Amino acid sequence: MKISYDGGTVTGVAAGEPGPIGVLLAHGAGAGQNHPWIIHVRDRLARRGLFVMSFDYRYTEAGRKAPDRMPMLLTVHRAAADALAGECDRVVLAGKSMGGRVGSHLAGDEGWPAAGLIYFGYPLVPMGKREPRPTDHLAAIAAPQLFFAGTRDRLSPPDVIASVAAAVPDGILVVVEDGDHSFKVLQRNPKTNEQVLDEVVDDAARWIHTRVSPPARGS
Repeated sequence: MKISYDGGTVTGVAAGEPGPIGVLLAHGAGAGQNHPWIIHVRDRLARRGLFVMSFDYRYTEAGRKAPDRMPMLLTVHRAAADALAGECDRVVLAGKSMGGRVGSHLAGDEGWPAAGLIYFGYPLVPMGKREPRPTDHLAAIAAPQLFFAGTRDRLSPPDVIASVAAAVPDGILVVVEDGDHSFKVLQRNPKTNEQVLDEVVDDAARWIHTRVSPPARGS
């Protein structure tokens, strides 16, 4: 499907059957929605009874590697969220790394009415930096927020993310033992990377079904 924004169009891919709750899955900075990680998460969430839509940002659609600046990322993200909202009663903004952070700014800074937010590795500490990014906008989000962080993730250190999750109105942290920024584990781990990612997605789906309720009839 094509998603129109002020300045052009990007491509979206949907999985599952439309229902009361939709999940918008945004990709990270280094790869678009056709990356195996995004495909796996999108399809497994759909198998858990959710309507899921991924999309490409403008720079990815154009075949560029360097991400657009935040205002353009937000413009495209908002257009994708609006498109999904036209199919569902409530929308959960989910994303891998950068995609999750952009979604958080859409909800926290711009007040987009997300029913929940899921961060598959919130990039709190920029690559090559030591100081974490500001997170004041997260505290402005009343909707529940679910953070996943691997114990080997330098961009999303679990101890620091734990304090962030505790400071927002309704935050939960799930720590992925031995996981890196994509939840890949070391060979010594008895589980495969696919098994670990499946568990992450299953936790996310369970959280959505439990915490993000469809609106009451007649509301």
